[in-house]
Amino acid sequence: MAIDATAETFDNDIQGSITIVDFWAPWCGPCKMMEPAMKKLEKQYGDKIKFVRMNVDGNQEIAQRYKVMSVPSLVLFKDGQAKEKVTGYYPEAKLAHYFERKITE
Repeated sequence: MAIDATAETFDNDIQGSITIVDFWAPWCGPCKMMEPAMKKLEKQYGDKIKFVRMNVDGNQEIAQRYKVMSVPSLVLFKDGQAKEKVTGYYPEAKLAHYFERKITE
């Protein structure tokens, strides 16, 4: 199960060799569409990638720190450092391909 980060836990939650942070909001339609795919991919890649979710409502300062201007946005962290961001809805197959590439880099 993805870790639901808070402002207090975020810096600790992003530690790990590869962490994907899903910046989302409860009112976001594309976020709701992507959630089932993210849950399936977490089961598939959970032993290689740490999955974290950050609700941008009430956590704007963290979203701004990583230049998240719209949701959904996925930010890839390696060893606690933000490396890249993808924004918008992505289908499961495209996300799986992205995760495979990041694991093998």
